[in-house]
Amino acid sequence: MKSNSLNGMKIGDLQAFDAVARTLSFAEAGRLLGRSHPSVFASLGRLEARLGLELLDRRGYRSKLTQAGEKFHLHVQHALHELGSLVEIAEELRSGREPRLTVVLGDLSRRKIVLGLLAQFFSDRPGTQLNLDFEAISGPSERVRTGTADLAIHRVNDGDLELEVLPLERVRLIPVAAVGFFDVSPDRLSVDILRSRAQCVIRDTASEAGQNFFLVDGAPRCTVPDHDMKKELILQGLAWGHLPGFMVAQELRDGTLIDIGCDILPGRTETIGLMRRRGTHRGPVAEELWNAFKALPIAVGTDV
Repeated sequence: MKSNSLNGMKIGDLQAFDAVARTLSFAEAGRLLGRSHPSVFASLGRLEARLGLELLDRRGYRSKLTQAGEKFHLHVQHALHELGSLVEIAEELRSGREPRLTVVLGDLSRRKIVLGLLAQFFSDRPGTQLNLDFEAISGPSERVRTGTADLAIHRVNDGDLELEVLPLERVRLIPVAAVGFFDVSPDRLSVDILRSRAQCVIRDTASEAGQNFFLVDGAPRCTVPDHDMKKELILQGLAWGHLPGFMVAQELRDGTLIDIGCDILPGRTETIGLMRRRGTHRGPVAEELWNAFKALPIAVGTDV
């Protein structure tokens, strides 16, 4: 007789079900978990017997989740994530320090300065692993807000009450183009002229795209992953676009690029800062890293 009791349900069986649900293959699930095909098959059968539910429809050529299986899988994913958090908290309590921190760098961060700080900081804390990711536009704040990153360095929104912000600097975004890209001087640019030439924009990495910055409706576009690639395209005369002042200061001085700022392209100044989610558990390493950023050699002012 099948038991509906949840007593004795094994984490390994839940992990096996999660892997099967994601791959719809016992063999692939076994490879993901480092277990044999029969072992995964047995785990799923044991879980179904424990629950008194059919989670996987095995009747077709390829297995698929039942309706109950789809709903149960959502809860299993959440439970496994929470269990993983518990393991990390236990490790932190045992050692007194976090086993890992996830930091996201946004497309407007000064990578050389920030990466130098992170390299020095974590070399002095070998017991904590750094997971470093790169995101663009709305991606960094989304990662912190959803709890998939501990800290992010990017443009900040003072009105976002979910996030605590440490301002680092003010960055001027300047509309630029290669010499000769436009046939007229910047003060004679019109919307029609801008629509006739390619605009370079950065791809938003957020799962739900947020605000669009500086987009000219109707203009052909080149989409790139970051400002480094954007700068190269603009230097080669393939497009125009906005770049942070600290990235183009030299090119503007030597005339390789020109500032095309005008009434219809006024540019924009953004506050770049460190952000973390309010009301979450923080260990000592995360707090030390927050304080280390306060000493960054970036004055809270506007770049030129």
